[in-house]
Amino acid sequence: MTDHVHDLRSVREATDRLLTAVAKLDNAALAEESHLPGWTRGHILAHLARNADALVNVFEGRPMYESAAARDADIERDAGRPLEEHLTDLRDSAARFMATTEPDQDWSRTVELRNGITDLAANVPFRRWVEADLHHVDLNVGYELSDLPDEFTEREIVFLADRWSGRPEVPPVALVATDGRSWRTGSAGDPAVTVSGTPAGLLAWLAGRGDKGASLTTSGGPLPGLPPL
Repeated sequence: MTDHVHDLRSVREATDRLLTAVAKLDNAALAEESHLPGWTRGHILAHLARNADALVNVFEGRPMYESAAARDADIERDAGRPLEEHLTDLRDSAARFMATTEPDQDWSRTVELRNGITDLAANVPFRRWVEADLHHVDLNVGYELSDLPDEFTEREIVFLADRWSGRPEVPPVALVATDGRSWRTGSAGDPAVTVSGTPAGLLAWLAGRGDKGASLTTSGGPLPGLPPL
């Protein structure tokens, strides 16, 4: 089983990095565009705070979000707040999430996430780590995919490669990192396409971030397109 204790420690560290970076911004910077189309930095911060509360709901057996419309409305409502309100909300919501993980509980139980997706409770801390660190990159404040912890990058590549496995619209693909690690994704069958690059470059393609595969090299065919996350 996933080591949720280790992952919770990583969530704390990622949250601290995020808060330190955000505290250096100002109100004007929050209204500027992030790396996510259509979202300002304020949108990302609002999403991160509401995601923490949504994961509290998951642990406590409630729907993650009231509805997709309510989720989007909450983000729009909070996106334009001043910096200090964002910082307070980020700290307080992160503390609520961590507090929910402290009582003794069955970490092997199945919990329900958004859109009917289920997972083990032990995997939820890693999902929060992904939110904190990947959206830190999305803020466009100098924290890049290449700055992510190596463990995070490898685990997220494994997670996303598995997510796209068995998808008929994605051809069989072999992923080869410059450090020798390799994975596979896409539909069943022997990979016809090999995609090579740095771990950060592979993650960018799998997650639809950064250069979205522009730094990668392919053999056996063009770089396949991936569905949106």
